[in-house]
Amino acid sequence: MDLAKDHHIKTGPNAEPQADGRWSELLRPDYLAATVTLCLGVALFAFNEFFISTALPTAVAQISGATLLSWAVTLYLVFAILGGALAANLKARLGARGTLIAAAVVFVAGTMIATTASSMPQVLAGRVFQGFGEGIIAAVCYALIPELFPPRLVPKVFGAEAIVWAMAAFGGPLVSGFLTEHWSWRAAFGVNIPAAAIFVVLVLAIVPAQKIPTTKSRPIPLLRLVIVGTGILLISVSTTARSVPLMVAALATALTILWAVVQTDRRAEHSILPAGAFTLAKPLGTGLWVVLLMPLAQASGSIYLIYGLQHVWNFSPTAAGFSGALMAISWSLTAILVASLRSHDLRVKLIQAGPALLSIGLAGLTIAVAIDEFRLVFPSQIAIGAGFGISWGTLSQLMMDVSPHKERDKTSAFLPTLQSAGYAIGAAICGLTANLRGFDEKASVATMHGALFTVFVVASVISTASLYFGVRTVRLAGKRSRHAQGGAALGALAGD
Repeated sequence: MDLAKDHHIKTGPNAEPQADGRWSELLRPDYLAATVTLCLGVALFAFNEFFISTALPTAVAQISGATLLSWAVTLYLVFAILGGALAANLKARLGARGTLIAAAVVFVAGTMIATTASSMPQVLAGRVFQGFGEGIIAAVCYALIPELFPPRLVPKVFGAEAIVWAMAAFGGPLVSGFLTEHWSWRAAFGVNIPAAAIFVVLVLAIVPAQKIPTTKSRPIPLLRLVIVGTGILLISVSTTARSVPLMVAALATALTILWAVVQTDRRAEHSILPAGAFTLAKPLGTGLWVVLLMPLAQASGSIYLIYGLQHVWNFSPTAAGFSGALMAISWSLTAILVASLRSHDLRVKLIQAGPALLSIGLAGLTIAVAIDEFRLVFPSQIAIGAGFGISWGTLSQLMMDVSPHKERDKTSAFLPTLQSAGYAIGAAICGLTANLRGFDEKASVATMHGALFTVFVVASVISTASLYFGVRTVRLAGKRSRHAQGGAALGALAGD
């Protein structure tokens, strides 16, 4: 069966009713290769992060460069965001197949540079290429979901990708640690190369070839992309500033730059953002705020929770890491349960429960620090993971559904990019908050308590804002659906 014949199946409020998809359909010959391809694209991103974060300390011990350690994450994230922002334009120019293959080649080149590095600057150069390539791959894989699968299977695809993330959370550190201890950190870095090769083969077999447009392609907005990259880089740099005023100034400047780019892009003929992005009157606009704010709030736990468990409550690295895995497991299991629900309307209504559970989880972490009770961390992490699991896949699908058809590629490619931007901004805000409370590696336990408490309070406020946008998104989507159904009924009467 040619998957291309499903490309034009309608989605959204105007879609005709379809039978609910089953998990087993993803394993049928019609869809198995497509499922494996997209999940492997996600796996390249997920496993790569765990491979690198586990093996990099050993690499630094051999090639030195500990002062540049944080830049391995910073540069990867910045260039992943840039790659994601460019993905829709490249897909329009080269087609999905050509774009994915080119991005995979860039990713492999970066992996080889990092794997053979003899100094930390060479590792950072490899991370730049890795981030740029993987940012494009993640964005295009999102864009391909509604093209390669009918609407009834889209929730199941997001559920399958959640399983990949859970596997990465468990298997990534385990595989990387084994390779690093029994072979070399270079082996842990290089294991991505055969995975990328398999991905390219699957892309060639599954993704339909597209004719390159003979008409003039849309120009690439290089200046806006460079400014976006500068803004994100400034956000990351702000966390390393040695004085609080300098940190505040860098963060404020970065956020101002990003706001100005969004305003300029809205008026541009060839925009990066989908039409209606971040507006409060459309479900696409409010939904994108949720996509930004939920990771922004959750960044507090990603950055400071493991550190707090080890240094405030004296957990071992393995026990502290379990807390992070607990959140990933909760996310995956909840995503699978939600994807199994037959009612699309119910899944959409549950979107607002995501930010609510995130807020409850972050409030739990705040209380855990306030009363010095580490056992509250575990149910709080479960709630945070469930918040993402119950909402993320359906929210992503809804953003594609409420986009105009010609904007769908741009919207779907923008989702993972915006998620990365949320984590980057959240990391900077959490860093600023903690530093204002005197947080550093030599701080007393009491000071750490105070800093962590304030970080989670700020994160809770941000998650409350995401809850407002989540509720508004569900309401606006419901109104849009009712209007569309009313229009269809009037059309049917007119036809009679």
